[in-house]
Amino acid sequence: MKAMIFAAGRGERMRPLTDACPKPLLKVRGRPLVVWQILGLVRAGITDIVINHAHLGHMLEEALGNGERFGANIVYSPETVALETAGGVAQARHLLGEEPFVALAGDIYCPHFDFEQVKTALADNDFWGNPLPENQRDAAWLYLVKNPPYHPQGDFALHSYALANQGEQMYTYSSIGVFRPQMFDAIPAGTHAKLVTLLRDYADRGLLGGELYRGPWFNVGTVEHLQELNAPPGKNS
Repeated sequence: MKAMIFAAGRGERMRPLTDACPKPLLKVRGRPLVVWQILGLVRAGITDIVINHAHLGHMLEEALGNGERFGANIVYSPETVALETAGGVAQARHLLGEEPFVALAGDIYCPHFDFEQVKTALADNDFWGNPLPENQRDAAWLYLVKNPPYHPQGDFALHSYALANQGEQMYTYSSIGVFRPQMFDAIPAGTHAKLVTLLRDYADRGLLGGELYRGPWFNVGTVEHLQELNAPPGKNS
């Protein structure tokens, strides 16, 4: 299985820190955010990693190199202007192959997430090992979290592992998911396209699955979030 880490965002809310440093290279507890992601993937044996970049992308390449020192094989998908998440996948489509891949944001902090589980998230067989018809296979499998204070409305409802766009209990997409690359074939390379639009369409068609992740998860979206994570123990309670 391959992985894609999204690292092309400008990080406007993290300015002025991101004026001179790509957001995924900002450090949490002594380690760049993106390195936390790389090491988590490598622990699960997912070593072929694609990273897209735009703003200060050369700094990411200089800092991470080919990934050898992490036990990974990193290749890059440069974007002149950030193409959003779905557009980023479309641009990197030729690097991802034809099998399901795991994709995640380079600016989340989720140190205990076990990437071993993503390898079978889109298994094409049912509980008894029988092949599923094409129209019953999930196009993507998303990991959801409880709604953080800054996103109380959530993104998706969860009904027995099936995702819906509306429901009594909503959850937030963690920015970790497993995708069939064919989902992105209709998006021309170089096109700006948001992932949420694609996901909502597949949810309406009943082809989106997922589950709730209950471990520690942080979207490091502001300078204050970063400071809280880096505060000494007992200072951010």
